[in-house]
Amino acid sequence: MTNQNAPFEGGCACGSVRYEMTSKPMIVHGCHCRWCQRESGGAFAVNALIEADRVKVTKGEVVEIHTPSLSGVGQRFARCPTCHVTLWTNYLAMRGGLGEIVRFIRVGTLDDPDPFAPDVHIFTSTKQPWVVLPPNTPAFEEYFNIKDIWSPESLKRRAVLHEIARTLAP
Repeated sequence: MTNQNAPFEGGCACGSVRYEMTSKPMIVHGCHCRWCQRESGGAFAVNALIEADRVKVTKGEVVEIHTPSLSGVGQRFARCPTCHVTLWTNYLAMRGGLGEIVRFIRVGTLDDPDPFAPDVHIFTSTKQPWVVLPPNTPAFEEYFNIKDIWSPESLKRRAVLHEIARTLAP
């Protein structure tokens, strides 16, 4: 992941919506599941996981679209209302009730996506056969044990999110 300093700016294709991440993400996933392939229109989705309060819309407003998901709970896509580019998603079935407070930034919407290569590749059991994964990046046929992959700093940030989720639970 990048050593650049935040904020990291991004936006949609038409320029109507701009945002910034006020810190580095906790982790970047390269997700090869068939759902991400369908939703992104690509061979896989690259998502930077970051706390929702560390994402600031600096221009315009997003519209949220609820879409189906394999879990049955669905997910929310934050899109530009003009060009409909997805800027981030919220996975509502995310473990520990974190779905509302973690955003999955679509790395390709960042002005400089280059420093945000995946830290891990997931759901490689359904990856396209012509995609060659980097040999030094962890890859899993399905998901992974978070404590084995996330950095100590990111695990601390995740623990704070779990505390917040507990206070939000009904």
